[in-house]
Amino acid sequence: MTRSVRINSLLRRLSLPNRQDHRSPVVDPDHNGVDGNIDTILAAYRHAEQKINRSQRFVEYVSDIFGRPAYLAAILGAVALWIAGDSLANHLYGHGFDAPPYSWLQGIVTLAALLTSTVVLIKQVRMSRVDAERAHLALQVNLLAEQKITKVIELLEELRRDLPMVKNREDPDLAAMQQPADPDAMMVTIAEWRSDTDPGLVIPQ
Repeated sequence: MTRSVRINSLLRRLSLPNRQDHRSPVVDPDHNGVDGNIDTILAAYRHAEQKINRSQRFVEYVSDIFGRPAYLAAILGAVALWIAGDSLANHLYGHGFDAPPYSWLQGIVTLAALLTSTVVLIKQVRMSRVDAERAHLALQVNLLAEQKITKVIELLEELRRDLPMVKNREDPDLAAMQQPADPDAMMVTIAEWRSDTDPGLVIPQ
C-alpha cells in the first residue's frame, strides 16, 4: 500500500505544475508549441527594433547601403570617371583639375573609407549588444532546462527503485547525470583548457 501511494505521488509530481502556485495557469491555445515560441521570438525582435532611435536607424540604413555590391561598383565607377575626367581636361585644356597622383581623389576616397568604417562599426556595436543579450538568455534557458532534466531523472530513479518488478542496479553514468551542473566549475575548466594555448588568459577563481 505504501509503495502504491509513493508511486502515485511521484506520478502526480511529474504531471502537475509547481505546487508553490496553487492557481491553474491560464493557457492560450493559440500560443502553444512552435507557434507560441515563434510569436515570442518575433515579439522580442519587435521590442529590440522599437528601442532604436532615429539617428541609429539612419546609420544602419546607410550601413546597409554600404554593404551592397552596388556600393563597390559605384566607388569604382566614380574613381574611373574622376581619372577619365582629369585626363580629358588635361587633353583639352593642357592641365587637369587633379593631376596625378590625384591628391584630391585620394583625400575623398580616404574620407569615404573613414565614414564607411565608422558607420559599419556603429551598427556592429549595437548588434554585438543584441547578440550578447540573446546569448545570455540562451544560457539561462539552457541552465534551467538542465535543472529540470536533472530533477526528472531523480524522480524517475526514485520511481524505478519503488517498482517491485524492476530490478535495482547501479549505473555510474546515471548517478553522474543526477548531479546538477556547476557553471562555475565549467567556466574554470574551460579557462584552464584555453590557458594551454593562451597563457595570458586569466582563470577565474
